[in-house]
Amino acid sequence: MTGSVVPVAGRPTWYAEYGEGDPLVYLHGGFSSSREFAPVREAYAARFHVFTPDRRGHGHTPDVPGSFTYELYAGDAVAFLEEVVGGPAHLVGYSDGAITALLVGLARPDLVRRMVLISGQFHQSGLLPAFFHGPDAVAELQASPLGAWYAEESPDGAEHFPVVAAKIIESALTGPTLVAEQLAGVPARTLVMSGDDDAVTLEHTIEMYRSLPDAELAVVPGTSHVLCMEKPDLVTQLVLGFLTTDPVPTIAPIRRA
Repeated sequence: MTGSVVPVAGRPTWYAEYGEGDPLVYLHGGFSSSREFAPVREAYAARFHVFTPDRRGHGHTPDVPGSFTYELYAGDAVAFLEEVVGGPAHLVGYSDGAITALLVGLARPDLVRRMVLISGQFHQSGLLPAFFHGPDAVAELQASPLGAWYAEESPDGAEHFPVVAAKIIESALTGPTLVAEQLAGVPARTLVMSGDDDAVTLEHTIEMYRSLPDAELAVVPGTSHVLCMEKPDLVTQLVLGFLTTDPVPTIAPIRRA
């Protein structure tokens, strides 16, 4: 895989791009990198010009001093859209990437075409309390495939993983802090997606769907927070169908009446 390191908002950022067509930016999850997108990349690249940046402190992009916040992630994404993509794009975000996309859609709707939010939350309370708690959380993550990915990719070296992991956990336990009423300010047509046994509660996902003005909902059966790995073909089919087709006029609308 060939990628490029470019200055984005004055900071080095690694990204790769594939395919031709309308621009699409994939925003990866926490503790991970754009590498997670590789199994389905060809299906997307057959339809879109795909950009896959690694977020600060993730993948091939180095860490920077200070805490991580979703507002910082969103600012980085806005700068990437302006400086690298050169304008509006479809956003597909997973987990922390979904939160990032949501904040971009709220702050800079002019940079968003359609948006897909997979297993993300608009408020920290939507994440199950036990998901990142426990004194051994960082050590367990470092011993997992996510820790191995970091060691293989990060310019900061494997020994820096606990620093980044602690910052990611802190950001997840303190943010995001949106309230449902704020989601009315997101004009982009949006697909909200979740596993039926997700780390983001189903009740929270439904509240997000109901609070966005132009949203559709997909709950993938028999999956968890890593639904993109568990049922990649189904998730990809749903996402690409949403991005490439117009809404179907429903016969008995209630919410959309």
